[in-house]
Amino acid sequence: MTAALHTSNITSLPLLARGKVRDNYAVGTDRILMVASDRLSAFDVIMGEPIPGKGEILTQMALFWFARLGHICPNHLTGDAPESVVTPAEVPQVRNRSMLVRRLQPIPVEAVVRGYLAGSGWQEYQATQSVCGVPLPPGLKNASKLPQPIFTPAAKAAMGEHDENISFERTVEMVGAELAGRIRELSIRIYQEAADYALTQGLIIADTKFEFGLDPQGELVLMDEVLTPDSSRYWPVEAYEAAYQAGQNPPSYDKQFVRDWLEQVRVDGKPWDKTPPAPHLPQDVIARTASKYREALERLTASR
Repeated sequence: MTAALHTSNITSLPLLARGKVRDNYAVGTDRILMVASDRLSAFDVIMGEPIPGKGEILTQMALFWFARLGHICPNHLTGDAPESVVTPAEVPQVRNRSMLVRRLQPIPVEAVVRGYLAGSGWQEYQATQSVCGVPLPPGLKNASKLPQPIFTPAAKAAMGEHDENISFERTVEMVGAELAGRIRELSIRIYQEAADYALTQGLIIADTKFEFGLDPQGELVLMDEVLTPDSSRYWPVEAYEAAYQAGQNPPSYDKQFVRDWLEQVRVDGKPWDKTPPAPHLPQDVIARTASKYREALERLTASR
């Protein structure tokens, strides 16, 4: 892994936007250089300390899945080397952590697929016995496997705000019936194939979210990151049963160490109020989080 990168500074290209993790630069009018930094956000607040190697791991996992799932749906990769569009001095900021992608018209809906009941889905189920308008059987518990994967979309929120769970009917109102149906069909198919493969590697993909865009010809294209620990809930198979029987989420391959630490940290003698600035992360939390991301990539790509 190269040196940690909290914020990129590519001056040879116009900056389009900085997200929670990715810095996007315009390459002409038809391409975007997406640089995955080592930033980490928790409770929608960006931490001041980077997680070394995180951006490279996210990029390698996304590229792994784009290659494996390309037969299902076209993706935004151009096939060109990201290093080819920056100056030699900027290559270290780009190498191994970037994707050079097609510029698309983004669909304003997060395509969420759930194979297990967790997070906001579990909370909603307890109140309504459904998730995003999808009725579910009675008697399910936290971390229950669903009878079949369900499509539970979310409307994209502004930076720093939470995405809002919406019904499929609301998705139809936003993008039209034909496109909404196509997104649902593709999302469930991509999730199912990925989840089946992950199980062979000892990993459960409990849920995930995809983003799609339209190319100039109107074709639906898979874009942004895909099936990374930042966009998906990965659980180790060997820890699932005991956690499920205890009514808990299994340990996940993501930033859970950071969340747990932030929940108990004190700022000026009080619990952190989950607004910027974030407390400084201790080195052991940074190291354990980096290790979890790394383990997810290694397990996913290991030969068995």
